[in-house]
Amino acid sequence: MSATMRRTLLFNAARLRITTPVNTSLKSRPLFRITVRYSSTGSSDECFKINPDSITIFDKSYPSDTWTNAPPQILSALPRKLHLQPSHPIGILRTIVESRFPPSTYARHNTLPAIVSTAQNFDSLGFPMDHPGRSKTDTYYVNEKTVLRTHTSAHQADMFREEEKPGFLISADVYRRDAIDRSHYPVFHQMEGARVWDRKAYASSEELVEAITEDIKNIPRATFSVTVEDPNPPHHPERNPLQQTHSAPEAEAVAAHLKRTLEGVVAEVFGRARQAKIEAGLLTPSTTEEPLKIRWIEAYFPFTSPSWELEVWWDGQWLELLGCGVVQHPVLSSASSACESKLGWAFGLGLERIAMVLFGIPDIRLFWTRDARFLEQFGEGRVCWFKAYSKYPPCYKDVAFWLPQATEPAAGVSAAGGGLGASVFHENDLMEIVRGIGGDLVEDVQLIDEFTHPKTKKSSKCYRINYRSMDRSLTNEEVDEIQEKVRQALEKEMKVTLR
Repeated sequence: MSATMRRTLLFNAARLRITTPVNTSLKSRPLFRITVRYSSTGSSDECFKINPDSITIFDKSYPSDTWTNAPPQILSALPRKLHLQPSHPIGILRTIVESRFPPSTYARHNTLPAIVSTAQNFDSLGFPMDHPGRSKTDTYYVNEKTVLRTHTSAHQADMFREEEKPGFLISADVYRRDAIDRSHYPVFHQMEGARVWDRKAYASSEELVEAITEDIKNIPRATFSVTVEDPNPPHHPERNPLQQTHSAPEAEAVAAHLKRTLEGVVAEVFGRARQAKIEAGLLTPSTTEEPLKIRWIEAYFPFTSPSWELEVWWDGQWLELLGCGVVQHPVLSSASSACESKLGWAFGLGLERIAMVLFGIPDIRLFWTRDARFLEQFGEGRVCWFKAYSKYPPCYKDVAFWLPQATEPAAGVSAAGGGLGASVFHENDLMEIVRGIGGDLVEDVQLIDEFTHPKTKKSSKCYRINYRSMDRSLTNEEVDEIQEKVRQALEKEMKVTLR
C-alpha cells in the first residue's frame, strides 16, 4: 500500500487444523474447509471455520461469496489481541498513551469487534466507490458487505453517536494486505482518539472558545521536557484550509487543545524511550538534560482540516509519528443529528511503528512470536531496550516470471471495486501467496528486476524472497521445499509463466 494510501486511512495461541481440502478456485470460494482452535488458558475453543459457502467466526456465520479472501493465517490472528496483553510491548505502549487522557473525559474502547461492515469501514468516512482501499488487493473481505477492519476509524461514527463522554480512545488490531518486510505485517494495531465540544452548551462562539482555552489549562503536565517547532500558521487558505462551518478563533482553540494534548503524549513516550536507552548503555545520562525535539508539519487528510503530522527528532532524524486535525464537520453531522452542533479534533497512530522505536525491536514479526526469550524481557508498565537473543542466517531465493499478456482490468471493471480479472497482476496478491505458504519464515520480499521484451512486449518480474527464522537456522532443503510451493502457487493462482 502506498504512503498516500496510508495517510488516507488516518484515523491465545492459535492452532490450525485443515480437515477437508476443497477443490475449488480461490477466486470464487475459500481453498479449504478448516477449523481453527485457540487457547490462552489450556482450554480449546472454536475460533472460526471456513466452509464452501460460509465462514463462522466466534460462533457467528457469514455467507461467503466471490469477494471472500480472508485466509486462515489471517483469521487465526483474531484472538491474539496483543494490545490487551499488559506485559506485551504493544500493550505497554497502549497503556502509556492512555495515561495521558483522563478517563473522566475520554471513554476507552479496546475490545471492539474486528469484523465490520463496509458501511462502517468505508461509507461512514466518505470513501468513494472506486477508492483503492476498497479493493480486494488491499482489504480482507469476509464477504461483499463485511470486512476485517482496515483502520480504527471504522468505529469513529459509532463512537460519536454514543456520546458517552466528550472524548474517546480506540485501540484495536487492524488488517491490510501489504508488502512483506521487517516493518510491515498484515495484522497490526492502531490507536485513535477524539475530543468534541457542543456549541449548544455555550451562549456564543466566544464563550465556546473561552471554554476550550480553559480546558487546555487542565491538560496534564508532561513528565519530560520538550521543545516544539510549529512554524506554520494555524490554518492557510490553500495549504491547510479553515472549514466554512468554523470561525478562525474556534478552529485555533481546538487546534491548540489538540497539539498540547499530543505533545504531552509524545513527551511521555519518548522520554521513557530515552531512559530505556540510557539503562541499556546506548546513551549517556547527560542526554536526559536535553529536551526532546518535536515539530508540527502541515498535512492533508480527508477527514480533518486543518491537518497536521507530528514528528520527533530521534536517532539523528525526524521520525513521523501520527496524523491529526480538526474533524471535518460532515463526519460529525453524518454520524447523528445530535452531532450537527459539535466540533472537535481527532488523531490516529500505529502502535507497532512507535513500539519498534520505543523498545528497539528490529523486526515486526517479533511482536507475534510466542518465544519466551522475547516475551519475558518485558513487564507491565516498564519500558526496556530489547536484547537480541539470536540472529540466524538468511536464505535468499529468487523467483522470476512473465506476466500474463492481459494485465489491465476489462472495460467497465473497477480495480478499486474488487472486480479484478484473473490476468491482472497486483503485487499484494503475490505477497499473500508467499505469506500464506512461508508464514513468518519470510523476512521480506523485494522486486529486484523487471523489464519488457522489445519484440514480444511481454513483461517480466523477478522477486527475491529472504527466508529467515527468528528462532532457528533454516536448512536449504526445507527452504527449497517452501520455494517450490510458492512457484507452483504463483503459476496456478496468478497465471504467470515461470522462467
